[in-house]
Amino acid sequence: MKNSIPRLRLFPGFARALALAVALLVPAVAQAHPGPPGHVHGFANGFIHPWTGLDHLCAMFAVGLWAAQRGGRALWAAPAAFLSFMAVGMALGAAAPPIPWVEQGVAASVFVLGILLAGSLRLPLPAVIALLSFFAIFHGLAHSQFSHAAAGILLATACLHLSGMAAGLAAKRFGSPAWIRGAGAAIAACGLCLCLA
Repeated sequence: MKNSIPRLRLFPGFARALALAVALLVPAVAQAHPGPPGHVHGFANGFIHPWTGLDHLCAMFAVGLWAAQRGGRALWAAPAAFLSFMAVGMALGAAAPPIPWVEQGVAASVFVLGILLAGSLRLPLPAVIALLSFFAIFHGLAHSQFSHAAAGILLATACLHLSGMAAGLAAKRFGSPAWIRGAGAAIAACGLCLCLA
């Protein structure tokens, strides 16, 4: 009983953080990329935009969660690779004609990242970094029409990565690694819904 007391004292703060994360997801459930094309202008709107799409929220949070779940070099390598290749995707999309299957690639990324988390799969780090980089290009392509707001979008993406990392590290610190797998299952379910939509 004595060993469980510190965990009980720390759990309400963790529960509040989880409730806040869920509250942030609720407005985004209806549509992945709401608003008409070209509605993102400037840094501030670019920063706000990624928080309004369920696909982006889930995928970016999942990248941070996976980095925390894996630990070690992955803690910073995974988010850094994702951000770098998302920027590449934004540049490619701005310079090239429209590329098909972008939204499907984004939805697939949510599903696959959720599966990685739920299964707590320990694939070789280079393989996972390659997979994350591949999916990041789709996310960049999906936001390429907002190239004038790229800095805000990338900063918001980094914040979402950090949120996932913080949640994952807190879960590990307080002896609740199963929470990460549960979150992965929920993310995979969202990804499946997006794939079927």
